[in-house]
Amino acid sequence: QVRLVESGGGSVQAGGSLSLSCASSGNIDSWYAMGWYRQAPGKQRLRVAEITTGGATAYPISVRGRFTISRDSAKNMVYMQIENLKPEDTAVYYCAGWARDSTVWSPDYWGQGTQVTVSS
Repeated sequence: QVRLVESGGGSVQAGGSLSLSCASSGNIDSWYAMGWYRQAPGKQRLRVAEITTGGATAYPISVRGRFTISRDSAKNMVYMQIENLKPEDTAVYYCAGWARDSTVWSPDYWGQGTQVTVSS
């Protein structure tokens, strides 16, 4: 059973930064991609970053320039650096993994989530 465990969430003021980490019990290099989603209260879970095994990254326009995803395959870790946090970034952030060869599909693996709260 693969496990993804997020850490690094917390409460910060607007304009601050956070670094989220995701530890995988599986070999992330054997999967197609890793990513991060977030879900605000009462809203859908949305993808905010993805990174393929080859290192290609993608972000929605809403977070581009402020969110940076990276990976350390040797440690089976995925990270996301978030800069210039805004109150609308408040959400539970989930790590995700795609074992299949496309991120068109929903992820195959999910973490339990970590809360990020941004105050104005």
